Amino acid sequence: MIRKASFILTFIICSLISSHAKNYKVYVLPIKDEINSTTWQHTKNGIKESKDMSYDLLLVHLNTYGGTVVHADSIRTALLHAGIPTVAFIDNNAASAGALIALACDSVYMRPDATMGAVTVVSGNDGTQMPDKYQSYMRAMMRSTAERHGKGKDGKWRRNPLIAEAMVDSRIIVPGLIDSTKVLTFTPDEALEWHYAEGKAENIDDVLSKLNIDNYTISEYEPSWIDYLLGFFTNPVVQSILIMIIIGGIYFELQTPGMGFPSLAALTAAILYFLPLYLTGIASSWIIILFVVGLILLLIELFVIPGFGIAGVAGIALMIAAIFMGLLENFSFTPGEIDLSVIWKSLLTLIIAFMLAGSILYLFTSKFGQSIMNNRGMLTHVQKVEDGYIGVDNSLSALIGESGIALTDMRPSGKIGIGENRYDGVSVDGFILAGQKVKVVDYINAQLYVKTV
Repeated sequence: MIRKASFILTFIICSLISSHAKNYKVYVLPIKDEINSTTWQHTKNGIKESKDMSYDLLLVHLNTYGGTVVHADSIRTALLHAGIPTVAFIDNNAASAGALIALACDSVYMRPDATMGAVTVVSGNDGTQMPDKYQSYMRAMMRSTAERHGKGKDGKWRRNPLIAEAMVDSRIIVPGLIDSTKVLTFTPDEALEWHYAEGKAENIDDVLSKLNIDNYTISEYEPSWIDYLLGFFTNPVVQSILIMIIIGGIYFELQTPGMGFPSLAALTAAILYFLPLYLTGIASSWIIILFVVGLILLLIELFVIPGFGIAGVAGIALMIAAIFMGLLENFSFTPGEIDLSVIWKSLLTLIIAFMLAGSILYLFTSKFGQSIMNNRGMLTHVQKVEDGYIGVDNSLSALIGESGIALTDMRPSGKIGIGENRYDGVSVDGFILAGQKVKVVDYINAQLYVKTV
């Protein structure tokens, strides 16, 4: 009995030692720039790598003033579904989109002089506040992210959703915290008091110490130049420009025979559009196949089938469908899981691209556009004969009135001789026998006209 108790005690002690000595694998994901397509690309890669390498903790190292809502939303969603514990360390700033990203993590630690909040949606051009439609969407996004943390044993929200809304809208009142004239931004002490942060820390090591993690190994995500390049080409603005070039290239190619610069421009733009989407896993291979089939149908219409009919229309329709499907990032077609916001975002990008393409085409083809371009985009000078512009040798017109001999029978054309020279001639009298005297009466279209004398 004593031996059995001793064995159990030894097992418990060994288990405690083993647990204490566990080496935590910590993966650090830095987000220290503007939130955009490149940041989203890095986040996707970082989360995937942390899961593939079986890391124990994902630590998001934040220092950002915000960025685009669409990419912040994508990062938020990815963190909420990361599949491993997530911690946000706010190293100075988590403003606007940065606050949304911090809120998506399981726990938040702030440097003693850091700030978090001010999530009002503003225009990227001049910083003015966007209409309430945009604020309403952001309020709901912040509220749902806060609610995702659930409630404690006391039945209260772990992260008060009303506070999350107050970071967006100055009209939201949180009794004891903020009135209806200010947008909420937290200091570390305020965030701790209102349960929007778990603690203060000076650095990453301090964060891990606060989490009672003493034995750990840190790995940090290091983006390559390819990651930056893929992020650049998956930016909605760049995608709109590439789509515009594809549309414009196809249009101008339909206006000119053969394959030329418009085809090369459209093909290059298509490669730059689809290749990054395929490499990042946004676009499946069948979407690219759809575009290629559409391109083949269009080429068949241009070079095999005369006119413009079913093959051409079907080809253009398939190409546009492929371009649109490429914009539907990680889209689910499962009933009940369809995200309409993704569809609207993709439609907006496509519409902007068509508007840009239409504007450029109008600029190059309309009279108004020609006047803006000062007629530099096309040839407008008329080469008149009276101004000396001629396409053939006009020196034979000096022979009008000269006499000669028909060297051959003229039926009605033949050869005539004037002096020692031979010329082609056409009879205006009909048949003329060789040897008859003739006289040059006209010179039209590089041709001498004669009659019998």
